[in-house]
Amino acid sequence: MTERSDRTRLIAGATRRGAGRRPVSPPVERASTLLNDSPGAMRDETHGPVYGIEDLTAARELRAAIADLEGAAAAWLVPSGLAAVTVPLLALLRPGDEVLATDALYGPSRRFLTRWLAPRGVSTRFHPADASTGDIVARLSDRTRVLLIESPASLTFELVDVPALAAACRARGVLTVMDNTWTAGLAFRPLAHGVDVSVQALTKYAGGHSDLLMGSIAVADAAVGRQIATTIEDHGWRVSPDDAWLALRGLRTLPLRYAEQARSALRLAEWLGARPEVTQVLYPALPGAPGHDLWRRDHAGAASLFGVVMKGGDEAAAHALMSALELFGLGYSWGGFESLITHETGQLAFRERPPKLAGELLRLHVGLEDPADLIADLEAGLAAWRAALSPT
Repeated sequence: MTERSDRTRLIAGATRRGAGRRPVSPPVERASTLLNDSPGAMRDETHGPVYGIEDLTAARELRAAIADLEGAAAAWLVPSGLAAVTVPLLALLRPGDEVLATDALYGPSRRFLTRWLAPRGVSTRFHPADASTGDIVARLSDRTRVLLIESPASLTFELVDVPALAAACRARGVLTVMDNTWTAGLAFRPLAHGVDVSVQALTKYAGGHSDLLMGSIAVADAAVGRQIATTIEDHGWRVSPDDAWLALRGLRTLPLRYAEQARSALRLAEWLGARPEVTQVLYPALPGAPGHDLWRRDHAGAASLFGVVMKGGDEAAAHALMSALELFGLGYSWGGFESLITHETGQLAFRERPPKLAGELLRLHVGLEDPADLIADLEAGLAAWRAALSPT
């Protein structure tokens, strides 16, 4: 049988035969206590979980679907995307170890490294967001235990050569952990490119409707997996059955939503790139954008999230633009059906080497609205931007 596409496999898991008459989606089982027929069966795990903190049906099916999507030996669920990043670090690091990460790391991940791990003896060094592969490898030290990869990086969307970095780290005994939320496990598969641990915020595209919080952790190696599984068990991290059910439902339509939103995002990115108010669009899928060659070589698609560097301006002008929009929601997160916009210039100050941008930085997430309507909405926003900068 030929290899099936992602969109087929994510649905075929629901319609497989051999399980008797049942609903298409698994039941939502809300339970802490699970009853048994005899005392001897109470600790018998061959018949499934023995307590509600263990994964029930919806979570087990979601884990299996994520593992299949990521090409993983096993996958786990945790209560948020941030937890998906922090759990592997807790599992794999010990006092005296060091993490190397991009200076453009997701803010909460950076906060965990510097505010929580550092006082407990795990140090972090940050490489420049636009560092070359050779430069990143040269920064690995005898103490480096984990290279934390985020590609594209947060807010400024720099790409790194993941296969080359994974190979170099493996040769040096350094583990690689990659935040792969931007590609949703569809457009890029870290484990297939040599990465040890692939994590996602299922909050984003898998959920797809901005109504749940969840993360996933996928591994290729059983030994690494055991360390992560033990850490999850010891900390009592689990997701609710309702949220697991919602994420599983979202996963079934993920490939269609992801591709459609990417088409709209590219259309908006091209339009914005031609506007006189805009200096640069930071979107790897856009020809000529930073990282485009790496994106074209390694990726099968793109998220609908990108950065826009305005031509000059200030916070007041950025807020005027955002306030004039009617279709772009003002809110954090992304990956849902709705378009969103945020002002991100202030976040850059937390970096060791803030980029020298030519103007204010906005981040756009493109949803499932008609792109022509979104462009018309942005026209109104850009008019408000110009008005805010015009001398009175």
